[in-house]
Amino acid sequence: MTCRRSILLLCALVAIPSLVSAHDPDAELLEVPEITVLGDRPVAASSQQFIPDKEYLLQPQGRPAQVLRLIPGFIAVEHSGGAGKADQYFLRGFDADHGTDVAFFADGMPINLRTHAHGQGYTDLNFIIPETIEGLDVYKGAYLPEYGDFATAGAVNFRTRDVVKEGVVQAAGGQFDTQRYMLMFSPTKDRVRTLFAAEGYYTNGPFQNDNRYFRGNLLGKMTTNLTGRDELSITGTFHKAQWNASGEIPLRAVADGTLDRFGAIDPSEGGKTLRSTARLNYHYDTTSGGQFFANAYGQYYRLDLFTNFTFFLNDPINGDGIQQSDRRVMYGGDVGYKQRGEVFGLSSIGMIGFQTRVDNIHAKLGTQTTRVPTGTTTDSDILEASYAPFIKGEIQPTSWMRLTGGLRGETFTFDVHNRCPTCAEQPAGRKSSGIVLPKMNLILGPWASTEFFANYGEGYHSNDARSAVAPGSLPLARAKSYEVGVRSKPWGPQGVELIATLWRLDLKSELVFVGDEGTTEVRGPSRRQGVEVAARGQILGPLYFNGSVTWTKAEFRNGDAIPLAPEMTAYGALLLKWPEGLTSQLQATHLGVRPLIEDRSVKAPSWIDFDLSERYQLPIKLSHGRLEAFLFIQNLFNTKWEQAIFAFTSQLRNEAATAVDSIHFVPGNPRTFMGGLAWYF
Repeated sequence: MTCRRSILLLCALVAIPSLVSAHDPDAELLEVPEITVLGDRPVAASSQQFIPDKEYLLQPQGRPAQVLRLIPGFIAVEHSGGAGKADQYFLRGFDADHGTDVAFFADGMPINLRTHAHGQGYTDLNFIIPETIEGLDVYKGAYLPEYGDFATAGAVNFRTRDVVKEGVVQAAGGQFDTQRYMLMFSPTKDRVRTLFAAEGYYTNGPFQNDNRYFRGNLLGKMTTNLTGRDELSITGTFHKAQWNASGEIPLRAVADGTLDRFGAIDPSEGGKTLRSTARLNYHYDTTSGGQFFANAYGQYYRLDLFTNFTFFLNDPINGDGIQQSDRRVMYGGDVGYKQRGEVFGLSSIGMIGFQTRVDNIHAKLGTQTTRVPTGTTTDSDILEASYAPFIKGEIQPTSWMRLTGGLRGETFTFDVHNRCPTCAEQPAGRKSSGIVLPKMNLILGPWASTEFFANYGEGYHSNDARSAVAPGSLPLARAKSYEVGVRSKPWGPQGVELIATLWRLDLKSELVFVGDEGTTEVRGPSRRQGVEVAARGQILGPLYFNGSVTWTKAEFRNGDAIPLAPEMTAYGALLLKWPEGLTSQLQATHLGVRPLIEDRSVKAPSWIDFDLSERYQLPIKLSHGRLEAFLFIQNLFNTKWEQAIFAFTSQLRNEAATAVDSIHFVPGNPRTFMGGLAWYF
């Protein structure tokens, strides 16, 4: 209600000059200064939030996924022993692999890739230049009808800037031959607003075999108003990367001293990828409180990934190297209309929309030795499409109650053609599948700056088309999510905000296509439940805090543990704005113990990692612009930790005719320094 009164006051102030002029034609025009209206964004759940750029620009550079740890309960780790490949994501008891149960978007454009050669929902965020993002929209659970595929544990939307007040040129360097260069500026800032950005990044990492990871990114965006009531935005990006990787190495070889912690069994692992995107966002505001919106996007993507998980288990002579190749064109969009008004005298908002997406894919799996192809396991052409109408409504019966909810329908078509008649695995066929998903949310308050939430929603993730067309398959895995929570600002609107959430998520039985083997696995129904507690805001004067702790219990319904599901995660950050332009931030990230197999007999150890960030406005007078120096220290206390860890069977060359069940891991980086200089102009 406070935000609404502020907007009415702003409208009155803006209207003063026209009223005076209408009464007296000779009266002088009043100059009204620019007014900024600040207010909390209304949310439908206690776990929903917006993370502004000021909270993540102090994150260590190099991995865009680092910003995700600002989301309570969210952890992202490197998965392959070297940058380049998509990260492994943990949220709400899910080892979401590379994105199977977390939906990612950029200005509403889907990032997750369906029926990917390596893993369902594969999400590589390395095409994002962090400085171009003005904030993250974060939604957990499945409570909003705007979000569909993969949004079971939650959804994250990276919202790009329209313009920057200052251009910036930045150069940074650090250990392990790490270098990063970035340029961002806005040539025009008025009726036509433009943004251009470029990034180049290179590192060898701490590995004995150099990572040789190169990433290049470009972004261009134009935003304009065709009339006085609309906005049109067009964005294009280009991303290209290549890298070497140490892979997931066997703990037994490190323990007996035959392999260094940062060594590799197969140093030929790695890959190369390319992604180009174009998106259009448009909305028109009517004079009656309505808004028409239309968005469209298109992407071209390719990946060649070379890995070797089992070393010499299947082929003692040439090794077990595999190559996964993905080529695709993806396009889609959405259109809709929302209207503000009154229903029976009650404030309300209604929305109706329609979304569609098409993926035209060529996915291939084969064997390789030192990146030389030696055979084909699967080779498929896939055409996968989805169509989703949805409705959403919100009504406010009293000043202390809001009701919001909706309904989403989803229809999929899967068409898989086998290109390899001699392959052992030959997935092929056609199938259609649909699902209807209700959403309901109750918000009570505020009382004493405190709101209470109760939520129910059904979501889903699609399964790989190659498993979806199999007889008796379940193409769409339904998830039911429940949540109650509270948000409070007991020390006023500018003080610390406290958030507590109790949640449960039930996932129906599903089929999972294992891209590394070209086969399908059956997974049973599961239940995940837990508690999230978070606090963020200004503690005292220049001292700010952001932190969260989550506890999760994740099991199959027969009582077995869900492998890799973390039991506890935590994040904490203290930020201090010193006098004379210095800003310091100390961060700690914790990933708790997690079972590696269903009977809980083998578990991954917990770890905690500290990072220190410093930014300093240099007191150097320039004829134009200003200078800023920055320093990042990752793993401040130089602890030994494992980013990703797995239990499976492998065989080394010296283990003749012996398959070994063992732990395999990706080492966490040692203490790493990186610093640089930025010129703002």
